[in-house]
Amino acid sequence: MFPRALSDSRAFDIAQAMLDGFNRHYQLFTEANAAAKARFEAGDWHGQQRAQRERIEFYDMRVDEGAERLQREFNAGELSMDTWQQVKLHYIGLLVNHHQPELAETFFNSVTTKILHRSYFNNDFIFVRPAVSTEYIENDEPASLPTYRAYYPVRDSLRDTWVRIVNNFQLQRPFEDLDRDVDHLLSAVLTQLGDFKARANFQVQVLSSLFYRNKGAYIVGKVINGFYELPFAVPILHTPQGLLTIDAVLFGEDELQMLFSFARAYFMVNMEVPSAYVQFLRSMMPRKPRSEIYSAIGLHKQGKNLFYRDFLYHLRHSSDRFRIAPGIKGMVMLVFDLPSFPFVFKVIKDFYPPQKDTTREQIKSKYLLVKQHDRVGRMADTLEYSNVAFPRARFEEELIEELKHFCPSLIEEDGDSFVLRHLYIERRMVPLNIYLQDATREQIERAVVEYGNAIKDLVAANIFPGDMLWKNFGVTRNGKIVFYDYDEIEYLTECNFRRVPEARNEEEEMSGEVWYRVGPKDVFPETFGPFLLGNPSVREVFMKHHGDLLDAGFWQGHKERILAGHVHDVFPYEASKRFKNQRRLREAQAAAASLVQERQAPQEAPSNN
Repeated sequence: MFPRALSDSRAFDIAQAMLDGFNRHYQLFTEANAAAKARFEAGDWHGQQRAQRERIEFYDMRVDEGAERLQREFNAGELSMDTWQQVKLHYIGLLVNHHQPELAETFFNSVTTKILHRSYFNNDFIFVRPAVSTEYIENDEPASLPTYRAYYPVRDSLRDTWVRIVNNFQLQRPFEDLDRDVDHLLSAVLTQLGDFKARANFQVQVLSSLFYRNKGAYIVGKVINGFYELPFAVPILHTPQGLLTIDAVLFGEDELQMLFSFARAYFMVNMEVPSAYVQFLRSMMPRKPRSEIYSAIGLHKQGKNLFYRDFLYHLRHSSDRFRIAPGIKGMVMLVFDLPSFPFVFKVIKDFYPPQKDTTREQIKSKYLLVKQHDRVGRMADTLEYSNVAFPRARFEEELIEELKHFCPSLIEEDGDSFVLRHLYIERRMVPLNIYLQDATREQIERAVVEYGNAIKDLVAANIFPGDMLWKNFGVTRNGKIVFYDYDEIEYLTECNFRRVPEARNEEEEMSGEVWYRVGPKDVFPETFGPFLLGNPSVREVFMKHHGDLLDAGFWQGHKERILAGHVHDVFPYEASKRFKNQRRLREAQAAAASLVQERQAPQEAPSNN
């Protein structure tokens, strides 16, 4: 219920102080994104990784600063509910012409909930739903870039248009051979368009900022012709000689979904109006929730906020009950789900079996490591929440009993609500061990190859998964294998990979116990086999494609390269999409055809002279 009058003179000053805190946050966020261009041009991959990691911490730091200022200057924790309602109304007024109103509303919620106990939260003075529209926001300042540029190939040749698109980003490093790259790009585009006729609205729309992640910069846009739209993304990489090259082109919603996957690190994008970027990207990937798009472009707190709104909306329109998640129960996490909702909820248990020598804080640090690290498409992103109230009537009694037994310190019953003080939420996947039980031989082979590829991608990203059992990996909708159990994860460079020493006598050889010294960070890859390869069909495929994972030398070699400063390439698309691989394939095919022609050519008769 809103106040009848804005009678508290402090309310406007509090609202302005709150907005000042948000504006400072977005300014620093924007500066980090803008600097990604210079880091990419310089090939400063370690700097890019460091900036991506540090940027994730910006938000919480600004929230802490904002809460501290409001407490110091206004004694905010003692304000009446009526004053907080007036603060919210003033804040809405300040956002009418703001370029990031939805983010500022989320910031308001974050600061407010940090100051006040959750029992004081209500719809009157936090933003449960948006108060300011984000439709048609545009930066009208003369020096600003529009959200996207539109190019009209009817004025130029289509080839010249693509050259202009690339050059307009003004990358301060030469291309190895831009003409060659554009030829490849144009050929791929024309193949996708087929035998098309240019309509009156034929155009190419391209977002004004490059999307930076790891060692790549991506041009993102869509071709429009009549009622047909073709989304695309064009990765630009460095060659080994330090020149630029267009590596591939990705088309369509499915390939862009892979690029913007929940299992990859967040992009760095220089954008004044993020809602306009999200709207553009959603037109290209309509099945992807707005929450995931906000997270993918580095605004993960906004992603969390939108996800939670979607979750509450789903609860309101469903009637099934939360249950213990199917599959093998974890020793560290209690996992539950709502069958009609495609996510799982993970709560850290209060106690663990003796073989799990860990603590709650150590487990939380592992999840933070994954949040800040390059997930290379192989580690699921997690959403972390505190003090989440669920309707108790929606919980199966078996789940209530499990929570009370394993997590008593994290639960609170409040009337009709069941409150969890801390939990993680992840996208639900089919556990790999369950998938393999019912898989055909062809599916087994594909899954085992993908499992090994997933581990090798993690290795390239300096990650040792720790527990490599099948149950800790999941199968996504498109068949990708993703790791999701992080309590034993380590940096590869902090592990010591060893071969099992030869037994000195028959007694040691026959012993069922480990008879050699094992340090706290020692890993013996050859011992993985008995735990992973009991199924003969699985073993055959694994040894054929990934037998090197049982060799300590494989792991140690990668560790040494990473310690030497090497940053591996991990591509968010298939190797067959890369232009240089297509070029090699064409050359090999041409050479093979030429050889066949030579062999089939009639031989010249020998001379009698």
